[in-house]
Amino acid sequence: MTALSLAADRVALIDQALADLVAGEKAWAACGLARRRELLEEVHSATAACAVDWVRAAIGYKRLPEDSPLVGEEWISGPYAVLTGTAALAASIEALEAGRSPVDGFAFGTAPGGRVTVKVLPHDIYDRLLLSGFSAEVWMLPGVDAGSVREQAGLGLRHPGRTGGIGVVLGAGNITSIPILDVLYELYASNRVVALKLNPITDGMLDAFSRALAPLIDLGAVRIVTGGGDVGGYLVHHPRVAHVHMTGSAATHDAIVFGTGPEGAERKANGTPLLGKPVTSELGGVSPTIVLPGRWSAADLRFQAEHVATQRLHNGGYNCIATQVVVISSEWPQKKQFLAELREVLASAPARPAYYPGSDDRTAAAVAAYSAAETIGGRVLIPDAGPGDHALTTEYFAPVLGVLELPGSPRTFLDAAIRTANERLAGTLGANLIAHPRTIAALGPALDAAIADLRYGTVAVNAWTGVGFLTPTATWGAYPGHTLADVGSGIGIVHNALLLDHTERTVVRGPFRPAPRSVVHGEMALSPRPPWFVTAKTAPTTGRLLASFASRPRWSALPGIVSSAMRG
Repeated sequence: MTALSLAADRVALIDQALADLVAGEKAWAACGLARRRELLEEVHSATAACAVDWVRAAIGYKRLPEDSPLVGEEWISGPYAVLTGTAALAASIEALEAGRSPVDGFAFGTAPGGRVTVKVLPHDIYDRLLLSGFSAEVWMLPGVDAGSVREQAGLGLRHPGRTGGIGVVLGAGNITSIPILDVLYELYASNRVVALKLNPITDGMLDAFSRALAPLIDLGAVRIVTGGGDVGGYLVHHPRVAHVHMTGSAATHDAIVFGTGPEGAERKANGTPLLGKPVTSELGGVSPTIVLPGRWSAADLRFQAEHVATQRLHNGGYNCIATQVVVISSEWPQKKQFLAELREVLASAPARPAYYPGSDDRTAAAVAAYSAAETIGGRVLIPDAGPGDHALTTEYFAPVLGVLELPGSPRTFLDAAIRTANERLAGTLGANLIAHPRTIAALGPALDAAIADLRYGTVAVNAWTGVGFLTPTATWGAYPGHTLADVGSGIGIVHNALLLDHTERTVVRGPFRPAPRSVVHGEMALSPRPPWFVTAKTAPTTGRLLASFASRPRWSALPGIVSSAMRG
């Protein structure tokens, strides 16, 4: 993209922003650990101060009524995620200031293949109370030992004076915490100052984002620009830019890296990028939820139907990590009951506008590809997603959910489902498994072996991988090994507030049942229906209270959060 494609005044604004960042890089290099932590704490305070306006702006561009229960999604995936992220990153910096490793105080373990793991959730008493029954581990790459994990944690903050130039962040348009968290990762993990280019549909977030990032903008370490693809193209190809990070689709990635049309396809085939600088990315794909057969109660069937529906319908289905294919056993005696419950939840979940560009066209393409597709409450269910593989290889980024049946008992079905997920589904961002505790006990070590075999950056068992996204000390990104020419779900990771190096994946576990049924059935979990469920009626109140708590953790806030969540 050349300056000829843009108006002169827009070119001047972008060039000035980059010139500011050249000077800002020197200011950032001069900031030691203590000052960087102080700036992060200022961002934390600024985010708390603008949280109400942030959520109001988010529901504005997503066209949600102010009294919709879905407003809770915006509190939890917006300000709350940034508040917990900044707090966790500040704690890591504090450890480095004291000469300690960010992982000191975190439990280490092992996983199949001799992998070292770091238990990142729960970490403190608040985690144990607010996310009772949930856990998360970061698995390191095979061959990485615990000593190396401790010594290398810190990434760019181990040498804060060695800055890496200017990075461009092409902001996401769906989840409002993503642009801010990506900016912070560029600054703190990669030691680059940042030009954040907003997705045009989030231009209404400019004021909130500017207020949240004001401490870093005032330093000169961050600039925010708006505009369409022409602005993004000019930015990423600018000679002053050293690195690009983007969130989006593989198609958008390829257009940026290789160009469009036949010439772009030829460059990709030849492995000769048009963009001659490093690119990291978090992209989508076709995420599966594997439902292992077992003997479930009627309440289990209903709850897990709500769980799966949430994995698809959260944020209207416009999530890179949204489940697109439910993999179930054709031999499961309760298959029809489960699918009936799933249809009921799809029909009764709160309605919302199709705010993301192209949604209706992608939905129509899914319906056209499957004659048996069912339209339920404005959503689409594909009861047999196998023929033609369209639903397995095309990311719909819309409220479309496919069902894929495979034969087998729990063990043979699980093996077949893992192979299918690895070999037939596009992308490697995240995969979910749902299994009754009796099934998990019967599988024993075979379940952990199956998790190790899944080639996904986040794997969740009886939880949604979105919990991994919300855990700031977890890693977030595709399974490692992708290249520019075969980018899959992306290259690199984000979040990772412990600043771990050589990571492979995050594994999340949750309770099969919500409280109080979990307690009655012997599960060590006190969590009610999670507030991110699309069926949680009090999610706006719970989300607002969680954000308030994250801004200032305190015991006195807990009763209100728990009470609101239980009423949901």
